[in-house]
Amino acid sequence: MKVLIEFLETEDVTKTEIFPHLKCSENEAKILQKVAAKYVAGREDIYVFDMLQELFGDKEFEYLDHLSEIKTLLELGWLHHQSFNPVKVADVTPLELLNAAVSPTPSLLKLFQDGSFEVELPEIKPYSDHLEYLQDQFFRIELYQKMSAIRQNVHEHSLGIDRLHNKLELLEKRIEERIEKTDDKESLVLDRFFKQKKLSDKEQVIFIALLREEYSATDASLREMNNLIDLISFDEYDRIKNRSLLEEGSRLITEGIIDYEEMLNPFGGISRAFYIVDEVLQNIMHPQKSKKVKRLKLNALIEEQDVFELVEPTTSLEDVVLNPETEKTLQNLMKQVDKEVVNRLVKWGIKDKRSGIDARIIFYGPPGTGKTLTAHSLAKSLKKQILAFDCSKILSMYVGESEKNVRKIFDTYTDLAKKTKSEPILLLNEADQFLSARSSGIGSSADQMHNQMQNIFLEQIENFQGMLIATTNLLENIDKAFSRRFNYKIEFKRPNKEQRLRLWQLMLPEEADYEEDFDIAKLAQYNLTGGQINLIVKNTAYKVAVRENPIFTMQDFIEEIQKEKNADFDTEKSMGFLAK
Repeated sequence: MKVLIEFLETEDVTKTEIFPHLKCSENEAKILQKVAAKYVAGREDIYVFDMLQELFGDKEFEYLDHLSEIKTLLELGWLHHQSFNPVKVADVTPLELLNAAVSPTPSLLKLFQDGSFEVELPEIKPYSDHLEYLQDQFFRIELYQKMSAIRQNVHEHSLGIDRLHNKLELLEKRIEERIEKTDDKESLVLDRFFKQKKLSDKEQVIFIALLREEYSATDASLREMNNLIDLISFDEYDRIKNRSLLEEGSRLITEGIIDYEEMLNPFGGISRAFYIVDEVLQNIMHPQKSKKVKRLKLNALIEEQDVFELVEPTTSLEDVVLNPETEKTLQNLMKQVDKEVVNRLVKWGIKDKRSGIDARIIFYGPPGTGKTLTAHSLAKSLKKQILAFDCSKILSMYVGESEKNVRKIFDTYTDLAKKTKSEPILLLNEADQFLSARSSGIGSSADQMHNQMQNIFLEQIENFQGMLIATTNLLENIDKAFSRRFNYKIEFKRPNKEQRLRLWQLMLPEEADYEEDFDIAKLAQYNLTGGQINLIVKNTAYKVAVRENPIFTMQDFIEEIQKEKNADFDTEKSMGFLAK
C-alpha cells in the first residue's frame, strides 16, 4: 500500500508515483486524492457537493467551476456512480453531477495497490517444455478475459483496455520469439497443432480458452458461447461477425476440433457450452502417449446388438406443435435437467456426482398426438441420441424368455452407455403392458409370468440412472407402483382448433396448386390429431399426383378425412407432427 500512502500524504500530487498513469490534470488528481482519503476512512459513496466545497471553497460558488473535472474523471473511468456510465456521461451536463455520490472504480483501486498497470512478461528464452509454452498461452487468455471484463463493466475505462491491449500484443510477440528460439519445436504440441490445422488467431484463442478450462477442471462459464464470443470481440459488430466461428458449419466444429452441448438457460432459451473433442484433447494434454484415446460411437456398436434402434433426432422442441400445458411442462422439465441445477443437487447431496441427468418420464395420450416425436425432439434439444425399444416385441411364447428380455433391455443400454461414455435417452415405446396393473391372486401361468416380468421391470426402473421416456396411450391403467417411480407424467392432448389450423398450414405442400375457394379453416374444424392430419395430407397427395391436372380441392381432403374418421385409430401408431 506504499503507493496509496504516498499519494495521500504528498501535497504536490504531480510528484506522486502514480500521477503519470492517471492521465489527468492536477486539479483532477487532487479530486482523486480527496476521494482516496475518504475511501480509506470508510466512506464508499462521496458526495460531489461536499467534496468540491472542501477542496475549492464555496466563495462565489467557485466549486461549480470544477464540476467539469468530475465529469472528466467519470469519463476516464476513475470514478463511477450507479446513475452515470461512460456512455451516458457524455450527454450529462456538469450541473447534474452536483448532488451525485461517486466512488473509486476497481481500476483506480488496483492502481493504488499495484502502482501501475504494468504486466510482467516472460523472458525471451527458449521453451524448456510444452507446459511452459502452455503457461504463456494461458496468460494470454487471462489478458483477453481482463479486457473482456473491462468492456462489459461500464465503470471501467478505455485507458485500461489500451494498456492491456498493448501488453497482449507484446506477449503474443514474446511467445513467437520464444518459439523461434526453441530448437525442439516438435515438442510444442499445441503450436504444431495450430499450424497443421491452420487456425486463425481468433480460433486459437477460443481453443486455448477451452483448453485452459480443461486444465483448471471447472465448469466455468467461459465455455458458454456468448462468453467465448465476448473474449474475441471488441465491439458489437465484432460480436455479430465472430458468431460464425462457433456456429454449425464453422471449421472448429466441422473438423471435429470442438463440440458443444445445448442446455436450457434460466431465461428459457437454449445456450451452448463448448468443449474440446476427446481425441484432440488427449493429444494436446498427453502428447507423450502414442496411443490415441477414442470414444466409441453408438452407431459403431448398434449393429452388434438386436435390442435397440438408434435414433439421431432431427427436430427440436421448437419444431413441435404442442398443447400449451404440455409445452409448459416440458419447458419446466428442461429447466430441471439444466447442468447448473444438477450441480446444485450434487452439492446438496441429493444426486450422485458420478451420475448425469436422472429423469423417468411418461408421455401419455391418444395416438397421433406426438408422444414419440416429442421424445425425439427433447433429445435433440438436450443434444442426445436415443436408444429406442418397441415394448410390443418383449412378449415371448416361451415361459421365462420375457423376463430375460426385460433385463436384456437395461443391461444392453448400460453396456452401450458405458462403452461409448455417453448418456443416450432410453425410449420405451408402447410401454402399456409393462406399466399396467399386475394381477392379484394365483391366476394362470401367463398371469404369473406377466407379473414376474413387471416386477423385474419395476426393479430395473428403480435402479435406472439416466433419462428414460416411456410412451403409453392410457394412464389410468398404470400400476401405482410404477406411477410413483416416474418423476414426470406428461399428458399429450388432442390439438384444439387453433393448433389444427397451424398443423394444416404447415403440413400442406407449399409448391402444390389449390382450387380457388380452398379454405384451410374448414379443414381445421375436423377433430383430428396431428398424426391423422399428416396421414390425410399424404394420402390426398398420392391421389392428386396421378391426375393430368394435379390441383388439390377441398373435396379431396374431405373424402380422406371421412375415411380416417370412420376408421378405428386407437390401434394406429403415433406419427407425431412437426411445426416445420
